Amino acid sequence: MIQGKYFSLLGRSLVDLVLPPRCLVSGEIVGHAGTLSPAAWQGLRFIAAPYCQTCSYPFEFETENTHQCAACLADPPPFAAARAALVYDKASRDIILKFKHGDQLQAVPTLVPMLLRAGADSAGVADLIVPVPLHRWRLLRRRYNQAALLAWGLARESGKSCLPDALLRLRATPPQGHKRARDRAANVKRAFAINPAHADAVCGRTVLLVDDVYTTGATLRECAACLLKGGAAAVHVLTIARVVKAERL
Repeated sequence: MIQGKYFSLLGRSLVDLVLPPRCLVSGEIVGHAGTLSPAAWQGLRFIAAPYCQTCSYPFEFETENTHQCAACLADPPPFAAARAALVYDKASRDIILKFKHGDQLQAVPTLVPMLLRAGADSAGVADLIVPVPLHRWRLLRRRYNQAALLAWGLARESGKSCLPDALLRLRATPPQGHKRARDRAANVKRAFAINPAHADAVCGRTVLLVDDVYTTGATLRECAACLLKGGAAAVHVLTIARVVKAERL
């Protein structure tokens, strides 16, 4: 076991010698694959208290006895809590887009610790980690589901079980892109279902639902509602980033 680990580290060192690892954002040479340069790291805005205890929307200032934002009070989401590591801005968007569309899979070892720190409580109570699924045609084009890679990484680090295909996307919904909040909700309505092969595994479990970005929450709400309808005891949400200037309805 120790010998195998030694040769693995040796092989990685030789690869790094020939092809030095570079920062995902700046392209600077860094110590390890997936590592960010100091400048890129400093550009990230981490979400910290005070924030809505339901959706993690940051509050601008400390308030007394305020645990939820106005949006969650007006329209409570089906999930128990959503947590995000970063504010979605240019710095985090660069990382996410390169990871999501640019085959920069070395981002996973960098992003997973951020997720675990942001969602420590949710990961702690979860029995099962489930990613938001891609439709099979989009998966064929992209070749990987970024949410599934994060879910596997979280499972590996937390010791929890991961079911990457617990949810199915029934139809190829158009990209959410620049859609308004109401249109996003309509776009994903009844677009997901529990995989019959995993119905028993989901029933009675607390699920940690993983995705890359929380924008209006339409997709996450729909997936959470689907899991709860399938018998999940509770659903928590964890994403890399959270949009904080999206339309709030």
